[in-house]
Amino acid sequence: MNFPSELRYTKDHEWIKLEGNIATVGITDYAQRELGDIVYVEVETIGKSLQAGAVFGTVEAVKTVSDLFVPVNGTINELNPALANSPESVNTDPYGNGWMIKMTVDEVADVNKLLDAAAYEALVG
Repeated sequence: MNFPSELRYTKDHEWIKLEGNIATVGITDYAQRELGDIVYVEVETIGKSLQAGAVFGTVEAVKTVSDLFVPVNGTINELNPALANSPESVNTDPYGNGWMIKMTVDEVADVNKLLDAAAYEALVG
């Protein structure tokens, strides 16, 4: 499995990449493998301010539906428009074309409190 070192991770299997105060968020390689073939991503929180750990959407796989959790406090700005026509990109490229949302982070320092790649890899072992 792949856990890029430039990202931070949550115990709920989301990853976050920070650029300034804008973060890109998706699910990890581990999470997409556990879910199986992803057929739909739903996010109805665009424009909403959420607290870390709040549900920002759901991901639907062939056999299950799973909640998606915001890694840090912030406002959801955008859903990846490509997921409407190709949700399977979450499976094929979870850290690239399979990103899910972009958000404005309230406190940039909160991102550094999340798991680094080594800690996340130890978690999923």
